[in-house]
Amino acid sequence: MRVVALVSGGKDSCYNMMLCRQYGHQIVALANLLPPDDEVQELDSYMYQTVGHNLIGAYAECMGLPLFRKRLGGTSKSIGMTYERTEGDEVEDLRALLAEVKRRVPDVEAVSCGAIRSDYQRIRVEGVCDSL
Repeated sequence: MRVVALVSGGKDSCYNMMLCRQYGHQIVALANLLPPDDEVQELDSYMYQTVGHNLIGAYAECMGLPLFRKRLGGTSKSIGMTYERTEGDEVEDLRALLAEVKRRVPDVEAVSCGAIRSDYQRIRVEGVCDSL
């Protein structure tokens, strides 16, 4: 599959890319949500790790892949285990980012992420992907 990898700069998203390649998938782009201010490293977010966001450009350069980025504008508003589209929620930033990836890389088939053991994050990423 042709995959866009959601990367945070953390170990789980790196490991996820390694597994994607190990299982024969082709990573065709990287995508990252970063803090609204470059001076901020970690946000109080239910969804995203932002520490390490300053390294993501180097990942894309080393891998020879396009990098899609969006500054986070939303916050954790809809925090129940089910997610309803909520204006101003940080999940809507992910939706906008992946919509742009899909527009510019129309043959992308899948999204991978390092949210390995979080049902909260998985439900939201799957929901965004299903809607796109």
